[in-house]
Amino acid sequence: MAGISYPYNPFQSYNMENTSTFAQTTGTTTDDFLPLLGTDYIEFYVGNAKQAAYYYQHAWGYKLVAYAGPETGVKDRASYVLMQDKIRLVLTTSLLPDSAISEHVKKHGDGVKVLALWVEDAAKALEETLKRGAKQAAPLASIQDAHGEVRTASIHTYGETIHTFVERKNYKGAFLPGFQPVNSSIEVKPVGLRYVDHCVGNVGWGEMNTWVKFYEDVLGFKVIISFDDQDISTEYSALMSKVVSNGNGFIKFPINEPAEGKKRSQVEEYLDFYHGAGVQHIAVATDNIIETVSELRRRGVDFLEVPGTYYDDLYERVGKIDEDMEDIRRLNILVDRDDEGYLLQLFTKPVEDRPTLFYEIIQRRGARAFGKGNFKALFEAIEREQERRGTL
Repeated sequence: MAGISYPYNPFQSYNMENTSTFAQTTGTTTDDFLPLLGTDYIEFYVGNAKQAAYYYQHAWGYKLVAYAGPETGVKDRASYVLMQDKIRLVLTTSLLPDSAISEHVKKHGDGVKVLALWVEDAAKALEETLKRGAKQAAPLASIQDAHGEVRTASIHTYGETIHTFVERKNYKGAFLPGFQPVNSSIEVKPVGLRYVDHCVGNVGWGEMNTWVKFYEDVLGFKVIISFDDQDISTEYSALMSKVVSNGNGFIKFPINEPAEGKKRSQVEEYLDFYHGAGVQHIAVATDNIIETVSELRRRGVDFLEVPGTYYDDLYERVGKIDEDMEDIRRLNILVDRDDEGYLLQLFTKPVEDRPTLFYEIIQRRGARAFGKGNFKALFEAIEREQERRGTL
């Protein structure tokens, strides 16, 4: 991989374009003790980072921008950093058989380890969260190279997931010190993904309120919407969910737990295959879901299937929309409306062999909600996949 120079920090203006989109969710607060600027990166621990990076470049249109591994002096792991607009993914694999990374992959399969939060002051973020009850995962560290300094610190959250606070205002490199900027030989064409809208966590029976309280007490988040087992249920299964958001609305985390039903819910299936709590899905925003989903389907990304009857009374349920109804039906896109507008969304099938992590493609046309009107159709589609796997 040939080195290139980056004249600017690619996340320097992360929130400038999307402030109105994010802030509409919760508004702003004047006493936010943990101001967050956005999602800095999402790191996956995977079995083969090189092959995973190839998948995300070809299928999803991410560009490889940085690398760390034996060639850069890192002897125990290899990490590939990929970006598309404001979204940054880090794919990390262990080079050792008995490392913490290897143990994570052995237990969970490929999955999210780090939800990194972009902050102005990592020391203050760590101090404020620790004094409110957070458990430290990594102490404050200053890492430097010729491009400047990055300060980081980490705390534990549900399962083995951690939040890393990243302060990069004094850094101009491609990602972090220790990473080499790279040019990939793969010709990458973006599919229109712009930023992380929200990340959903699945936790065990009776643990949702515990983790909601954690986000309220430790990070200063607020509950912005709740769903009970009557809102999210089918004939066979159910779950409960609460959505927490930080003060400016840049970060939103729905937290799910199982609820009693006739058969095993999707959250139970996730917990069984992931062997614990973890990130269930990542919602990525687009400005044109028709074009984005069309291209993802052309590249072979698999999506859940919704029966054609879902669209028979769609106009009656959601009213007029700007998108062509034939495109919506052809691409199996779901539509829902709230008091502020409407949204369009579609969910992939799991992107790993284990039925764990998947993605949501979402386009907000003013709506702040999370598609409550689509829950029944969505969960029935997931149940059909569970039935095929023999896990319903």
